[in-house]
Amino acid sequence: MNNTHAGRISVLYGGIGEERAVSLQSGPAIAQALESHYSVEMVELNTAVLPKDLHLQSSVVFPALHGSFGEDGSLQAALEAAGIAYCGSDAAASRLCMAKDRTKVVARDLGIATPEAIHFEAGENPLADNVIEILGNDLVVKPANMGSSVGLHFANSRSALGLALSQVHTGEWLIEQRIHGRELTVGLLEGQAMGVVEVVSVSGVYDYEAKYIAGSTKYLCPAALDATLEAEIKTASEALFNACGCRDFARIDFLLDGDMPYFLEVNTLPGLTASSLLPKSAACEGLGFEALAQALVRGGCERYASEKNGGAQA
Repeated sequence: MNNTHAGRISVLYGGIGEERAVSLQSGPAIAQALESHYSVEMVELNTAVLPKDLHLQSSVVFPALHGSFGEDGSLQAALEAAGIAYCGSDAAASRLCMAKDRTKVVARDLGIATPEAIHFEAGENPLADNVIEILGNDLVVKPANMGSSVGLHFANSRSALGLALSQVHTGEWLIEQRIHGRELTVGLLEGQAMGVVEVVSVSGVYDYEAKYIAGSTKYLCPAALDATLEAEIKTASEALFNACGCRDFARIDFLLDGDMPYFLEVNTLPGLTASSLLPKSAACEGLGFEALAQALVRGGCERYASEKNGGAQA
């Protein structure tokens, strides 16, 4: 058991958002993988409040949370305010990456292609005719600040778009040009791209069902890509990771139309379930789940050690 850096790893899981069900799988998976090397405690969150029994002197927090509160920078800000070391991106990077419209701006500034989109808040829903005039009629409607394909709608006509918009009542949203291409994702560890994974949905749509229902999706690990194209996607991933201020780990998603990769989003707390993509990306590099788990907490443990020794938390 490794007690060099921290007395325990506290795995926070559960949460309050629509992605709670995914977190309830990710939390136990990462905790089990860490148990042979660390003292691990599991802390289930049911409210958007930092647990009172987390203390800087004894815990490094691993947030196995997705979506609201856990991934949007709120939890990270609370941990920073309490002086608790934790794994993954800091509050600023988490807020940025949770806002898909803002990460699109980062991508464009880097010269990385991303689907054109319109961002709006519920209550200010645009007219379908106006959207189609700007973006065409083959579209994706999705929350601007959620993952796991929650709330995803496809629309290829005015009536379908109007119906999708009529169901938008809360939150921030994107209407995005739909790119028909290969679904690719890249895991990053300490800023270095791992294997490119291709996701092939049996239904042709990589939605929530395809992600989390067994047998709904096939995975090509690694994806069959030309070496030059693979290098381009990995280089773009690393540039996005750095430009967004990410740390420790992340997963970045693309759509490949012919030889043109389109950036979709950065996931700062990607899923760690049996069917999750970050472990598949790591496996392409010969990194098993237990070894990956140890790598995922390395940065948090180093920051904990630095804090214990009087250094500044990175």
